[in-house]
Amino acid sequence: MKAFVFPGQGSQYIGMGNDLYESSKQARDMFENANEILGFSITDIMFGDSLKELTKTNVTQPAIFLHSTILAKVLEKSFNPDLVAGHSLGEFSALVAAGYISFTDGLKLVAKRANAMQKACVKTPSSMAAILGLDNDIVKKICLEINEIVVPANYNCPGQIVISGTNSGVKLACEKLKEAGARRAVILPVGGAFHSPLMESARIELENAIESTKFLDGICPIYQNVAASEVTDISSIKENLKLQLTSSVLWTQTMERMISDGLKSVIEVGPGKVLQGLFRKVNRDLESSSANYNL
Repeated sequence: MKAFVFPGQGSQYIGMGNDLYESSKQARDMFENANEILGFSITDIMFGDSLKELTKTNVTQPAIFLHSTILAKVLEKSFNPDLVAGHSLGEFSALVAAGYISFTDGLKLVAKRANAMQKACVKTPSSMAAILGLDNDIVKKICLEINEIVVPANYNCPGQIVISGTNSGVKLACEKLKEAGARRAVILPVGGAFHSPLMESARIELENAIESTKFLDGICPIYQNVAASEVTDISSIKENLKLQLTSSVLWTQTMERMISDGLKSVIEVGPGKVLQGLFRKVNRDLESSSANYNL
C-alpha cells in the first residue's frame, strides 16, 4: 500500500511554492484564487524574502496548505494513494487532496483555524516544548502530576513528544521530565499551546465552520490524528476534525497502524521532509520520497 502524507506547521520556507507557480498554469490559477479568497496576497509573502512574515500563524498555515494541495492537484494521475494522512494542519490538506472537501472550502477552514488559534494564543500566555528520549507513558504521567494545564500534544515518533500548556506548566514539566531522564527538553518558538485544552475557544469557532462545510466521499481512507486508524465515514471524519485542536496528534500511533495495515511506501506532499524522517524512525525499511512532477 502507498500513502500520501501532508506536513503541518513548521515545514515552511522562503520561496515555497514558487516553482509550482512558475511552471504550471493550473497551479498559478489556484494560487491567484487563494489570494482572492484570503483577501491578501499570500503569494507575495510565500515568494518574498521575509521569514518573519511567513511564520505568522495566519500566513504559515494557509501557505503550507496551499503548497501541499496545489502540488497534489498538479500531480494529476500520479496522485494515486491507497490512503492519506496529515500531521495536524496537514490533515486538512489530506482531506482536500483526497476529495473529502473542496479546495475553496478547505482553504476557508484553514484560514478560520489559523485566525482562531491566533486569538486563543493571545488570550492565555502558553507554549510548547519538545521532549526527547522518554517513553510516552512517563511523559503522560508527569504531565498529569503537574497542577497546571500541560499535556502531551504531539506524539511525533518513538522518543519524541511535544508537550503543550501554560508557560509555567510547560517550564515545570520540562524540569521534571529532565529529572526523569529526558535527553532534552526544549521550549519551542511557537505562539501558544496548540493541541491542548487552551485551544478550546478556537475549537468552538472551528467546529461551527466544519458543520457548515460540505463533505464528500473521498477517493481513499484517511488516517486521522485523533483516531490513529483509517476513517471513511463522513460523520466520523467531521467529529475527529472537531476534536483535533484540543486533542493530541497521535502521529506515532498513526504511522504504526498504517504500517501494520500493510503500508509499503510513503510520499510526502508539500514543503520539507519532516514526515519522511519520522516514518524512518518507525521503520527504516519503508520506502519514502517527496512528491514531484515526475512521479
